[in-house]
Amino acid sequence: MPSTIPSHIYTMVALAVVGSLLVATVNSYTTSLRNTSEIEQLKNLLSQVAAKGSELVALAASANLSASASLHLPTSIGTQQYWICARNDSSDAWIEGALGRVIKEDMPNKVYLPKGTSASGYYVSGYGPGILEAYMNGSIAQVNLSSRGG
Repeated sequence: MPSTIPSHIYTMVALAVVGSLLVATVNSYTTSLRNTSEIEQLKNLLSQVAAKGSELVALAASANLSASASLHLPTSIGTQQYWICARNDSSDAWIEGALGRVIKEDMPNKVYLPKGTSASGYYVSGYGPGILEAYMNGSIAQVNLSSRGG
């Protein structure tokens, strides 16, 4: 009879370990799904901002005037803040962004603007609407992204 009590205790411990592993696996899976969804929402948002930027560049270039748009961007994606930045190098201009509050260099989430465009500025979520402006600076279309505190 004394040998059955330790075997029951070992069985309970083993069941507790297996249960803990199952709970941890389910938590990891739901976190992974949420992160994937948030990254996809960020990519869609970057595409929308870049499309509006391209539209403003085309308008500014065709009529040789300045154009601006107020972007009603969400205050967060999921439970996280995000940032969007307009940048360029010697050959391309793009809109990039990431989740979090820290603006970093060379992010993988980029959407390119039309060739011959120069871009600058940034937007951090939670600070009012984003403002996108486009104008011609000689023969180069300039796009500026900023936020207006609301």
